[in-house]
Amino acid sequence: MIIFDLICTDGEHRFEGWFGSSNDYADQQHRGLLDCPVCGSANIAKAVMAPNLGRKGNQQPVVSRTVDDRPEPPTVAKPVINKVAVPAEYQEMIGKLVKAQEKMLANSEWVGDKFADRARDIHYGDADEKPIHGTASKEEVADLAEEGIAALPLPLPVLPPESKN
Repeated sequence: MIIFDLICTDGEHRFEGWFGSSNDYADQQHRGLLDCPVCGSANIAKAVMAPNLGRKGNQQPVVSRTVDDRPEPPTVAKPVINKVAVPAEYQEMIGKLVKAQEKMLANSEWVGDKFADRARDIHYGDADEKPIHGTASKEEVADLAEEGIAALPLPLPVLPPESKN
């Protein structure tokens, strides 16, 4: 996983995006799948990020001295933990949602970015009727809706089968 700081160029809203790789980010950006969680704008770019670099191996830590010129023990930096406390009832609810989605997708076929085409084929009788899931841009979903083809977003993200270990 790679985390990018993203910025909405319309409203200058900053947020994080988690991607499987830099190529995943570029692909989602190209297909218009990224939007601002604050205002919904699709004008998203990577924000400038400072690299997380450690101290060089040849650099010594700065040792401060006490009043009587004895070295103070070096302070140890504590790791920053970005863990948010989630109430137990939310954890339970998310767990139930995960199980429900897994049950829904158990008999569904992953069609990747061919979702809109496959949904049309099924709707118009050119393919056997069966549950499918995949990815589609906002425009593709809007076009499907105009044609009377129902397509609903999944409540939780789904990793493509080829991305799973």
